Amino acid sequence: MKTIEIDDDLYRYIASHTHHIGESASDILRRMLNVSGLAESAAQEIPSEKRDTPLLAETRAGSRPQDRVRTVRELLLSDEYAEQKRAVNRFMMVLSTLYRLDPREFQVATTTMQGRTRVYFAGDEQTLLQNGTHTKPKHIPGTPYWVITNTNTGRKCSMIEHIMQSMKFPQELADKVCGTI
Repeated sequence: MKTIEIDDDLYRYIASHTHHIGESASDILRRMLNVSGLAESAAQEIPSEKRDTPLLAETRAGSRPQDRVRTVRELLLSDEYAEQKRAVNRFMMVLSTLYRLDPREFQVATTTMQGRTRVYFAGDEQTLLQNGTHTKPKHIPGTPYWVITNTNTGRKCSMIEHIMQSMKFPQELADKVCGTI
């Protein structure tokens, strides 16, 4: 894989054509430029029984730190993220993305996180309701987890920061994510 430098406005344009969270810039450009031959020849290197399996794609994307960082940066630049008016919606999108990048690390990070009287993450809504009043639990899309959402933005940011540190993301990226929530 080669690295190229492009202007910020061009990168935002490419990212604005994202069809789903986590789609790589290469995939977006292939689709926009209608270049399928390269993708087909690369796919032929993968045995047919493993081709197009989401778990394999996640494992490859999650195994390289720069891909994980790129995925989070692409989320921050996406139109869908920018269109969110409420901090809780951006919070949920970030949590969903972090889980998708590495479910095991996400589980470890969230298992150790709780307040004095509250549990922040659980596998079901009822657990969160039992461990605090007025918690407003919400299901994190694409995950088996629920999270409390009636915390202030600062608490949401410290939850995200804790998870990203536990998942070994660069501190500068965690700061950038928190600055957008």
